[in-house]
Amino acid sequence: MTAPTAIDLSVSVGALRLRNPILAASGTFGYGIEFAHLVDLSKIGGFVTKGLSLAPIQGSAAPRLCETPSGMLNAVGLQNIGVRAFVAEKMPVLRKYDTQIVANVFGYSPEDYAEVLRVLEDAPGLAAYELNISCPNVKQGGIQFGSDPALVAQVVGLARKAATNRPLWVKLSPLVTDIGLIAKAAEQAGADALTVANTYPAMALDPATGHSRLGCPTGGLSGPAIRPITLRLVWVATKSVRIPIVGLGGVETVDDVLEYLTAGAAAVEVGTASFADPSSVQRLAGELEDRAKQNKLSDLNIIRGNFAAQFN
Repeated sequence: MTAPTAIDLSVSVGALRLRNPILAASGTFGYGIEFAHLVDLSKIGGFVTKGLSLAPIQGSAAPRLCETPSGMLNAVGLQNIGVRAFVAEKMPVLRKYDTQIVANVFGYSPEDYAEVLRVLEDAPGLAAYELNISCPNVKQGGIQFGSDPALVAQVVGLARKAATNRPLWVKLSPLVTDIGLIAKAAEQAGADALTVANTYPAMALDPATGHSRLGCPTGGLSGPAIRPITLRLVWVATKSVRIPIVGLGGVETVDDVLEYLTAGAAAVEVGTASFADPSSVQRLAGELEDRAKQNKLSDLNIIRGNFAAQFN
């Protein structure tokens, strides 16, 4: 009797090896600790922490979430305990888990990003960093770092100098004219991988009151509604750079995962789905293994970039 073919779901995002391509996205999985009783963290590729800033941030007024057709709006306001409290209070617990931990980092000046990274450099247990460059640059009138190639190069370059111990991922904004141009700027400045993409600014109003359904006038749109748009951005980015792409936007099913991989992504992050089903990342990892067995797929790299290759 022939032994069943071993299924290898492991993937590489640059130098970082993941046991499978399923990661929980920043802002949807807390600091990881909150989900540890619901998800076996050793069964997923890893997770990205809430965004970390130099000083604690209280975040936006409630309500912070609003359901939309095929999606969700959020206006959390980057609430977090600050990088020093994260290192002192969260990392000692997180180090006990067998999973890859990626720290999401943000700031309002290039120096903010660099200083947060310097604090994290001394914290054992982290696998990589993810820069959120969809933040306003207060030194240049509030323009988003991620909307201008020169600003992207500036903040990524400074971050690269500060982050010498671990891979540096850069999370791109979808609100750009040419995602390929922005991707190239990040790559040339020292990014090891790119996360494509962040949420889309949107709003929802209550016509009876004339008020926002959020505590803020606008929020970030995520969920299945944005997946086709983001899938295209992933495809364009993979054609523009040599570094790996992590796809993020509307992943709910195994087919969604495979779609991103086929477009050229090395891995995916799961965000909004975790609100409806906190165990969705582990479920997807298990279903991906089942699908691979059904299709006698011994290596996920066989399908990676199949579509992108047709149009190179």
